[in-house]
Amino acid sequence: MRFDGLMVSVSGVRGRVGDALTPEVMATFAAAFGAWATARHPGRPVVVGRDSRVSGAMFTRVVHAALESVGCTVIDIGMVPTPTVQLEVEHHHAAGGLAITASHNPIEWNALKFIGSSGLFLSAAEGAEMRALLDGAIPRATWDRLGTIVADEDAIRRHVDAVLALPFLDVAAIRAKAFPVALDCCHGAGSRIMPALLDALGCTVSSIGMTADGRFPRPPEPVAENLGALSDLVRASGAVVGFATDPDVDRLALVDETGRPIGEDYTLAMAVRAVLPARPGSVVTNLSTSKVVQDAARDHGADFHFAPVGEVNVALAMRDAGATIGGEGNGGVILPELHLGRDAPVAVALVLHLLATTGKSVSDFVTAHPRYVIVKDKLDRPDVALDAVYAALRERFAEAVADTQDGLRLDWPDRWVHLRPSGTEPIVRVIAEAPTEEAARQLIADAREPLAALAGAA
Repeated sequence: MRFDGLMVSVSGVRGRVGDALTPEVMATFAAAFGAWATARHPGRPVVVGRDSRVSGAMFTRVVHAALESVGCTVIDIGMVPTPTVQLEVEHHHAAGGLAITASHNPIEWNALKFIGSSGLFLSAAEGAEMRALLDGAIPRATWDRLGTIVADEDAIRRHVDAVLALPFLDVAAIRAKAFPVALDCCHGAGSRIMPALLDALGCTVSSIGMTADGRFPRPPEPVAENLGALSDLVRASGAVVGFATDPDVDRLALVDETGRPIGEDYTLAMAVRAVLPARPGSVVTNLSTSKVVQDAARDHGADFHFAPVGEVNVALAMRDAGATIGGEGNGGVILPELHLGRDAPVAVALVLHLLATTGKSVSDFVTAHPRYVIVKDKLDRPDVALDAVYAALRERFAEAVADTQDGLRLDWPDRWVHLRPSGTEPIVRVIAEAPTEEAARQLIADAREPLAALAGAA
């Protein structure tokens, strides 16, 4: 099958609706996944959930029919966070799950994310095995063996209950504080779970973006420049913290009590500081994560490990290392004690736990530790291999520690730069961090030189 215009990666398959991503494409991928998953786990169902995107309802019908056509029993859990789909795969002992979501991509995009029977996204090897079905005849069910659809309306309740049941989470201390908080769900699936969780934690909530219609009032990625309305709400409401989610609720960004967005990396750093006192152990992050997370791990005597970018890569590295906590610097917190997936609801609970048990403010945690400035850049991806770029940079910066798990990361004691081809867009991402913006931008400029030369030569 041709993938023209589609982004096919460890995250699944995504594209612009009505352009590369059509009902026919979604049906083919869903049928291939259903056939592959149930061949591995005969008799088990497939869980399906979606975020709030406008095309989500249409694609849900398409995915249902495709799965029925290969004989799957489908458990539909409706509009839910992506981590809820992962949890429900485990709950139902399912053959796998499909999340219909383009996560933080712009409004015109949608996607299909593939979840294995473990509740983790498919590994690269599993994804290749599943996609091999696309090149042949997908085995279809006869009229008497077609699948069925079963609705499960309790998935979000179970997710909230699982967060509240974490043994080290001091729910009583959080409730006693009766925190005023601000919330921006960006018209996404967060509006289906965050109010219930925050109410259970005794918070008073001021909110925006709570209509789950997929018509995002801001760019859906919860980065600092997109959180102006939440910052205003924090200041107007007197909230102790502002929470912002992306449309499928696997990422969480924070705004401090003064109304300042503090950057997504601090979500994981604060979660690490919340968990390690009760659960000593190691920490795993991807290669594009800020040193603030390394500092948090170091302060608690925890071993620290890097993994390639991509949730499944971090999750698998965490599983192999027996890590206590980990995630990605984009606000994605993974707590294995709940499940091996990025989970914004658990991140909310951990941040509130930290505030309640330490008596400190969000800004206290930012100012009490070393500060860095992270700069993110991107370039169109040249139609040639990037090995020459990596070699030139390693030669120029021979004193830096090089990590080649995923593109190239060069590390110094107080700064780093990471180049990698994106798995979700046709670009090369260049990310740098240093004590000052000037120093970080200089790293970006240094990295761009051989990249621009290669693009020009192509």
